[in-house]
Amino acid sequence: MVEFYYHDGKDTPENFTDEHNSGVEVKPEDLESIGVLYFNVESKEELDNIASERNYKNRDEVCLSLKSFNNDIEAFNGKMKQFYEEHYHEDEEIRYIVDGEGYFDVRDKQDRWIRAKLVKNDMLILPAGIYHRFTLTSNLRSIKAVRLFKDEPKWEAINRSSGRDSSARTSYLQAISV
Repeated sequence: MVEFYYHDGKDTPENFTDEHNSGVEVKPEDLESIGVLYFNVESKEELDNIASERNYKNRDEVCLSLKSFNNDIEAFNGKMKQFYEEHYHEDEEIRYIVDGEGYFDVRDKQDRWIRAKLVKNDMLILPAGIYHRFTLTSNLRSIKAVRLFKDEPKWEAINRSSGRDSSARTSYLQAISV
C-alpha cells in the first residue's frame, strides 16, 4: 500500500534509496493541494478508464533494474543518479506501478520533500512544472511501470540547478498559490 510522508532530509549519494521516513505522515488531500493525484488501480479496465477520462492517448512500459541494464552497474547507477536529480517536466508525469516499488519525491508549497512509496497497483500523477525526483527502493531495486501520455512524450527534464523556469513551471506556481 502507498505511503506518503515527509522526507527526513538525510540522504547522501550513498543512501538515497533508503526509506528516509521522518515519521510525519502526509495525507493524499495534502498532495492534491499541490496538484499531485494518487489512485489505487486494481485492473486494466480501471487504468483504461482513468486514461480515457484524463485524455491520455499513448502509453508504454518501462522496467528499471540492474537486469534491464544488462547487469552494467555503472550504466544502472548513472541512470538512477539522473532520475534523482531534482527536475520538472513540461507535461504531466503519470506512472502506474505494475510490479516492484520505488519512491517519488515532490516539493510541497514550503519547498519540503514529500516522499511517496509506490508499489504494485499504485498510480501517481504529477502536474507539469512540479519539482520532483525518483529512485528505486534499497531493498528491491526493481520496478515495472506503465507510463501514460496525453500526446507524444516530451522527455526533457528541466533540472532545478539550471535555474530555468518555463511556462509550465510558471503556470504550476500560479495554480498552487490560489
